[in-house]
Amino acid sequence: MKRALVVSCIIVLGAIVGGCGKKGSESATAASGASASEAPVQPVQGASDAAAASGAQKAGPLGAVTKKALPAEAADTLRLIKAGGPYPYGEDGVLFRNSALMLPEHPRGYYRAYTVRTPGATDRGQRRIVCGGARKQIKDCYYTEDYYASFKRISE
Repeated sequence: MKRALVVSCIIVLGAIVGGCGKKGSESATAASGASASEAPVQPVQGASDAAAASGAQKAGPLGAVTKKALPAEAADTLRLIKAGGPYPYGEDGVLFRNSALMLPEHPRGYYRAYTVRTPGATDRGQRRIVCGGARKQIKDCYYTEDYYASFKRISE
C-alpha cells in the first residue's frame, strides 16, 4: 500500500514538473497569439507615427528626437546625468535590463534609467531617459514618455 502511494506521488510530481517546462509556457503564449517579449513591440510603430507628428525624426526601428525638442524636464534630467547627480529619486541610475530588446542589444549593465519629472504628477510619472555606457555619459540615450513602451533616440 505504501509503495503504491509513493509511486503515485512520483507520477503526479513528474507530471507537474513536466508541465512547468518551456513547452508548457510556449503553448500558453501561442494560444494568446503573442509572447510577452513581442507585446511591447507593437506600440513602437504607432509611437513612431506620433513621433513624426511631434517633430521627431525616424531613425531605423526607433524614432529620434533632438535635445531641443525634448520637454524642459528631460533636458534637466540630461544635465543631472552628465553631472552625476544628485537625482531627485532613489531609483534614478538603476540598471535597465532592456529585456524586451526595444533598444540596441548590449551586455547586461550597459543601460541605466532616470526619471524625467512630470509636472502635476504625484508620483514619478511615466517619462524616463535611459542611457547606455559609462555613468555621466549622454551620447547613447533614449527618451520614453510611455514607461518603456516606446523609445526615441536622443540626438543633438
